[in-house]
Amino acid sequence: MTQDDGELDSLVRKRIRALRVAQGWSLDELATRARMSQSSLSRIENGQRRLALDQLVVLARALDTSLDQLVETASDDVISSPVIDGNHGVLRWPVRADPGMTVIRQRLTGPPPDSPSRLRAHPGHEWLVVLSGTAVLLLGNRRFRVETNQAAEFPTMLPHAIGAEGGPCELLGIFDRDARRGHQNAGPAAPED
Repeated sequence: MTQDDGELDSLVRKRIRALRVAQGWSLDELATRARMSQSSLSRIENGQRRLALDQLVVLARALDTSLDQLVETASDDVISSPVIDGNHGVLRWPVRADPGMTVIRQRLTGPPPDSPSRLRAHPGHEWLVVLSGTAVLLLGNRRFRVETNQAAEFPTMLPHAIGAEGGPCELLGIFDRDARRGHQNAGPAAPED
């Protein structure tokens, strides 16, 4: 689907109003921040005044957003399917808004490694939530029990590994670009990949 100029115009006007309302600002408050009259802002939001590029730049700044985000068109790519990595038992989804981020879903069946030499460290940051079961997160010299609906977040420069406790567990994790690369390079010693 491509948007014509009228659809984009309407979308931008709705977005300006929605961002203003989300901030809890009146027309007067945003107009003051954007250094324009309240009536001009009202006419912009209501489609009674032409959108000018210089006004959009000022409004984007006042709304603490970028011009790109303010005029970004709707995307048909709302739904994405996972990439299946059968070798490591994970489903991966790239995050389109931030190509450096990856979401994974994985089922773990074995415990974490019993040897500190099997813990991995690499640049990056990870966040994970246990969807079912109980996971054990080894992080440096510490051992954390992460139960269903609990989350863990940590810098991956700390030596780490994860496994299941008392039966299988299922995780949903978010990896930044460096963490994803670190796990891709780690090979089989990194149970979460």
